[in-house]
Amino acid sequence: MLQNKIYQNYLKETIKTFSVIVLGLALIALTVRAVNFLELIVDNGYPVITYFKYSFLNIFGIAPKFIPLAFFISVIIFIIKHKNDSELIILWTSGVEKIKLVNLILISSLFVVAFYLIMSTILTPSALNKSRQLLSKDNLNSLLPTIRSQNFSDSFKGFTLKVDKKIENEIEGIFLHDTGKNLKNFSSNISDVSSTTIIAREGIVNNRSLLLISGQVISSKKNKKIEIINFDQLNINLKDLATTTIKKPKIQETSTLKLLSCFFENFRNNEICNDESKKEILPNLIRRLILPFYIPAIALICSFLLISNNLHFVQRFSVFSLSFLLLVFTELIIRYTGVNNILRVLYIVLPFTIMIIAYSILSIKFKKN
Repeated sequence: MLQNKIYQNYLKETIKTFSVIVLGLALIALTVRAVNFLELIVDNGYPVITYFKYSFLNIFGIAPKFIPLAFFISVIIFIIKHKNDSELIILWTSGVEKIKLVNLILISSLFVVAFYLIMSTILTPSALNKSRQLLSKDNLNSLLPTIRSQNFSDSFKGFTLKVDKKIENEIEGIFLHDTGKNLKNFSSNISDVSSTTIIAREGIVNNRSLLLISGQVISSKKNKKIEIINFDQLNINLKDLATTTIKKPKIQETSTLKLLSCFFENFRNNEICNDESKKEILPNLIRRLILPFYIPAIALICSFLLISNNLHFVQRFSVFSLSFLLLVFTELIIRYTGVNNILRVLYIVLPFTIMIIAYSILSIKFKKN
């Protein structure tokens, strides 16, 4: 009865602490990153709703990074708390073997591993890919947010804009330079135009169009000739402008199956599978499939706190330091697994080696006790 109560208490407290830490750290990190995402509105003119959707989907890429740390802290808190309250001593004196609690910690860590694998292999790449698709739709609804006084705006491919003054949607001292053929029908032969420059005294911004007043259109030809057209009023439709935001999915946004196919096909040249991307694909696969198994390794290291020891501070410091260093190791070394074969093999073998050694030592220690 007491044994079941302790086990239920462990699951309840660990899940609660684990969830709070993961969500708390993920939300803090998302808040910091969301500040950088504001450039989607300010520099690229995306709607606010796109900004919030993009920010929300990115939490799936942030949360998994805190799972190992959160579980480590949860187990540490549970063991230290119940040791201080002498509840574990009561459990031992009632005849419950310590290795059973170790088994419970190990089994719970495997559930966390399963949760991490689902997140890293399915949910995270899918959510990040969807966030990239939001940007690829080019939901730009107005040029106005991208225009700032006395600043060159190069948020669009092959298109630069500068104004001297901006009051609401009215602008003055306008300079437009286009090398991407976004400005059309301003020359008798568009194919000969290498760049188009427009200078205007003032204008009005209306969504994705500009009404310019009193200015010149200067077309530079490939044969180095220049064509100049004066105008009193000119309406320019810029609906075809494309933002400079990256729209092609990155490696971390690519599905696990596609990355695995690259690995099994020995990185044959195609859209994403090549020798250059190999340095990114291997670390990403290892992060998704191998890193989760460091969680039970850390859980077993934390289980050393169950060993009776008079030097409580030294024991706790040693366990905490070793576990924390292992967490740091998993993050620092993983980026080099794509370029160094020895580090790659070490990274893959290490968690399973630690689990076997740690569990064997714990079993021997508890049998002697």
